[in-house]
Amino acid sequence: MSLFELSALLLSIAAICGWINHRWLNLPTTIGLMAITSVCSVVMLGLGWMGFEVASAATTGMAQINFEKALMEGMLCFLLFAGALHMNLEDLLSKARIITWMATLGVVLSTLLVGSLTKGLVALFGIELPWIYCLLFGALISPTDPIAVIGLLKKMGAPPSLKTKIVGESLFNDGVGVVVFLALFEALDPDHSMGVKEVLSLFVMEAGGGIVLGLLLGYAGYRMLKQVNHYSIEVLITLALVMGGYAVAMQLHVSGPLAMVVIGLMMGNIGRVMAMSETTREHLDTFWELIDEILNAVLFVLLGLELMILKLNPIYLGIGLATIPLVLACRLTCVWLPVACLRKWGETFHPRAVAILTWGGLRGGISVALALALPSGAERDLILVATYAVVLFSVLVQGLSMGRLLRPTDEQKGSSA
Repeated sequence: MSLFELSALLLSIAAICGWINHRWLNLPTTIGLMAITSVCSVVMLGLGWMGFEVASAATTGMAQINFEKALMEGMLCFLLFAGALHMNLEDLLSKARIITWMATLGVVLSTLLVGSLTKGLVALFGIELPWIYCLLFGALISPTDPIAVIGLLKKMGAPPSLKTKIVGESLFNDGVGVVVFLALFEALDPDHSMGVKEVLSLFVMEAGGGIVLGLLLGYAGYRMLKQVNHYSIEVLITLALVMGGYAVAMQLHVSGPLAMVVIGLMMGNIGRVMAMSETTREHLDTFWELIDEILNAVLFVLLGLELMILKLNPIYLGIGLATIPLVLACRLTCVWLPVACLRKWGETFHPRAVAILTWGGLRGGISVALALALPSGAERDLILVATYAVVLFSVLVQGLSMGRLLRPTDEQKGSSA
């Protein structure tokens, strides 16, 4: 199939599944779409095991889609910018300590914890997984997914303080997690040995470079917006900042995700207040909300359909299921530590903050995309199954049950989360 035909097919599936969800299931859109397409994938796998040709054709069609490139070099820049665009910078700065810890040191600690425990877990199943692959799995599964998180909290109507912490962490730890993953990925090359110093240098260059690029492009965009008063041109400028900025980041080998978050924050706060008319704000919000909703729908349809290309066997499935509590335990540790420390330093948290931040740390498409970027082989197949198990549980089980955790918080809106 051509690119146009694939795009048309995915949009059609997203529209049909969205209609089914809205008409009968009434689940949050991202959860509903992934649930429906996951069920369809399971049915297709069952038909394939029974020898039906339609399943083989569907699997072949899915194999043509490069999910990793579609997300990491396509949809991600739009989704991160749209998510950051509506973040209140003042609220974000007021929660800077907890967000900074969880988005930086928290990701690194989680990578080490998940990697170490995964090494022991797979050994129990009689599999020898190299340390570097265990750490790569830790790096790709540790960051929470802003795309999944924002969509869920929007539907749940989470309190502003809680939403700021969860969304702020997910926007930044996503970029940090990708940088950690890329630094470890470099170590896979036997001709390119990297020590701790080289890894830290790469991390600083990727993350710092992305933030600096975002600041420069955000300021340039703000100056351009300030000099015109025409909503279509101003929306076009934001679109150019996103696409052009992400392309420049890839060419410079700096973090495109972090650059998009910084540009989104600048456009949504400084640009919105100081350089846009009310008409422009309305059109800008409508445009980016529509982009966000459409791409989210396509992404979660793709996530559900990716189940068809997994290489499943009983051992991999067992490891995948065992990985779910392992990742949750590591997430709990990495949330409890900073909350406990900051409470001692006088910062207030809701009594259920640890539980909510732990359970609300959803994983999504970015984790799957990074797993797909690994070199082909048995290690990649195992990591992909484990990643998909965590993502599926995260979106469907954690996502659907978040409302129960949020209810006590809703009753105490005056309390800090």
